[in-house]
Amino acid sequence: MTVLRKCARPLLASTFITGGYSALRNSEALAPAAEPVVRRITEQVPSLEKDPEQFVRINAGVQIGAGVLLALGRFPRLASLALAATLVPTTLAAHAYWTVDDPDERSQQKIHFYKNLSLLGGLAIAAADTHGKPSLAYRSQQAAGRGRRGARRAGRKAQAAAARSVGDLGSAAHTVRKHLPVG
Repeated sequence: MTVLRKCARPLLASTFITGGYSALRNSEALAPAAEPVVRRITEQVPSLEKDPEQFVRINAGVQIGAGVLLALGRFPRLASLALAATLVPTTLAAHAYWTVDDPDERSQQKIHFYKNLSLLGGLAIAAADTHGKPSLAYRSQQAAGRGRRGARRAGRKAQAAAARSVGDLGSAAHTVRKHLPVG
């Protein structure tokens, strides 16, 4: 892991670990703000938890767990995706600035909303980071290409071997004809 990754991942993860811890401790107070988002999500996915307070706790637990994994560099791509998945409902529930009437509060919520969008961008970059190695899709395509090229190469070798065999048979037949009595 490069020095940049060793420094950047814990920095990115820190806001999720501290925010998740705070949300876990104050889930009862955060549940009313989360309720409209939880309702919309559970309408789309009925099997999810419908209790807003429990939803806040689960979201906080994912943020803490995935944040620690990202900070330690363990499963960083998966951790980044999990954090991104928790960031969307958190942002919609806590920073819906368009619903706030007070201009000062609206301004503060707008700042937090766009900060979270920036975090989402950082998580997208972290989720796509392959440590300088080609992606799995690229490596799969290359392996498939090597398979086709290898098959073509083997076919050409077999064709050349067959041509040599035919050539050897032709010269053997010529030798036999030369030594047979004509008559």
